[in-house]
This record gives sequence, structure tokens and C-alpha cells, in this order.
Amino acid sequence: MSALHRSSSAPSKNNGGSLPSKELLDDLCSRFVLNVPEEDQQSFERILFLVEYAYWYYEDNSVEKDPTLKSLTLKEFTSLLFNSCDVLRPYVAHIDDIFKDFTSYKYRVPVTGAIILDETYERCVLVKGWKGSSWSFPRGKKSKDEEDHACTIREVLEETGFDVSELLKKEEYIEFIFGQQRVRLYIVAGVKDDTAFAPLTKKEISEIAWHRLDDLQPASNEVITRGVTGLKLYMVAPFLASLKSWISKHPPPVTRRLDVPLKALCVWKAKHNSVGNSSATMESQQASNKPAPENPPPDTGPGKSLRNFKFNASAILQAMEAGFSSS
Repeated sequence: MSALHRSSSAPSKNNGGSLPSKELLDDLCSRFVLNVPEEDQQSFERILFLVEYAYWYYEDNSVEKDPTLKSLTLKEFTSLLFNSCDVLRPYVAHIDDIFKDFTSYKYRVPVTGAIILDETYERCVLVKGWKGSSWSFPRGKKSKDEEDHACTIREVLEETGFDVSELLKKEEYIEFIFGQQRVRLYIVAGVKDDTAFAPLTKKEISEIAWHRLDDLQPASNEVITRGVTGLKLYMVAPFLASLKSWISKHPPPVTRRLDVPLKALCVWKAKHNSVGNSSATMESQQASNKPAPENPPPDTGPGKSLRNFKFNASAILQAMEAGFSSS
């Protein structure tokens, strides 16, 4: 998952739809929040990530199968789930603080990814998110106890279907700090431009393309948000100068023929009207198997509510035991 993956804060669609039933909410809570390893129930950071997985499942499967259901924002869904689930209900009074701190926390989790260059080092692979029109290098947030290069291999595979493990060199990367978030991108060079790309996750990536580095240069000296061709590149532009410097010191394996124009190339594009036909079982497995991101540095961030609360794990165990005894 991609996390700066999906946009969970966009306005609700299908505002005329009905809210999910308590039965459906309880099922999602049981599946994604209660039925997980005990270590994932020890902090609100991880609990909220589990709630987010439940939200994605609701949007990707429940809403698609039942068009009468209302599409929700993550905050709306979180509030409904907390009010419905017995073990979460005691914290409803603090939901605004919890959600605010969780949002802040997500933007402190380290991010890693890859700058995939073709054999001429003149083009790179960019992905466009499911919502919006911004492009970025394939990347995602680190999971608990995950090494940077391992996160990169996992996230790039999820977003592009391409395994960079054989080409990734741990010492070749560009890193920046944005606010409190560290972003490290490994340079994966020499990939053939006829390589097949296709994301492995649903509703996360809408397009994958080779883009000319020259087209990614800023359109002006003002705040860099767009390239010369009009592409939205606010998460690409900061890395371009360092990338150009790296390329100047590393000759490409293939020299481009000057008489052959090198063009941008779309290699995969989602069909929005047919995406989402994967089985619910597969989606559930993907969400459930994805580990929660690592804990943030101590005493960072503006809020304290996530650190002040202790999730009642005993209530979870009692709820699970009650469920088993009644089944």
C-alpha cells in the first residue's frame, strides 16, 4: 500500500446512498481490527492503520457490490466504526484528537521508493495516483521493523508489478526531509523500456509511464509544482537536481541514437469502469497481510492523544472469545 498512497480525505461520492449497517461495520471491525496479532493492538497508531484497511475494503468491495451504500471519507468511516464497535466506543469522545494525531503521524512515517531509469538514463518511470492528476516516483511508507531497501522492493512491486531487487544498490539513493518525513529514493538504472508494468494493488495507481527527464524540468523559477509540459510534479521536482548530478557521473549502458526521437511512453493505464473486479477474498488478504508502519520517533508531532491512550487489549480478547463461543 501504498500510502502517500490513496487519498482518504476526498469529499464523499454518492451522497444519496445509505450508511453501512451496524452488522456490516461489526463485520469489518471483527475482520480487520479484532482478528489481528496482539502486537498490532497495542497502540492507536496501529489501530488506526487497521481501521484504514477496513475503510479501503469497504470502499473497494462493499460499495462496489452494493451501489446503494454511501461512499465515505476515512474520517466519516472511522467515526462510524468507533461508534459501532464495542471495544472502540469508549474512545468516541476523543475521536477528533485521535484522528488529527493519526493524520499527523502518517506524515512522519519514513517513505522509500525508486527512481527507475531506462538504459539511456534519459527517461524515468512515474506513477499517477488513483485520485488527482499528480505524478510521482513509485514509493510508499515503511512498515514496522522494515529496512529501507526492503520497503522499496515491496512498494515498487505493489505499484508497478516490477521487481527491482536485482538492480537495486543500497548505496545509490537520494534522500530529502520534508517537514518531519524522510523520503529516500533508490536509483534503479538500466531498465529496458519494453519492460511490462502493471500495479498489483487495486484503486491505487491509475497510470504508469516513462517520462523524459527533460520534460520534468520546472516550468519557472517559482515554487516547483509543474514541469515544462504541464505535469504536476511536486513530489518529483525536488529530486531532479541530485538525479542529474548522479547521471553525470555514471555513463549509461546505451547511447541513444540522435536520429531516433525519444518520447514519453504510457505503459499501463487503468480502465476505471472495469477496475475492481478482483475477488473480495484477495483484497482482504492483501489488506490483512500488510504490516503496520513503524512507530514514530518519541515526542514528535503536535499532538499527544495517540501517546496518552492505551488500547484495552483485554476487551478485544473477551470479544474474540465471545465470538468463538457463539460460533
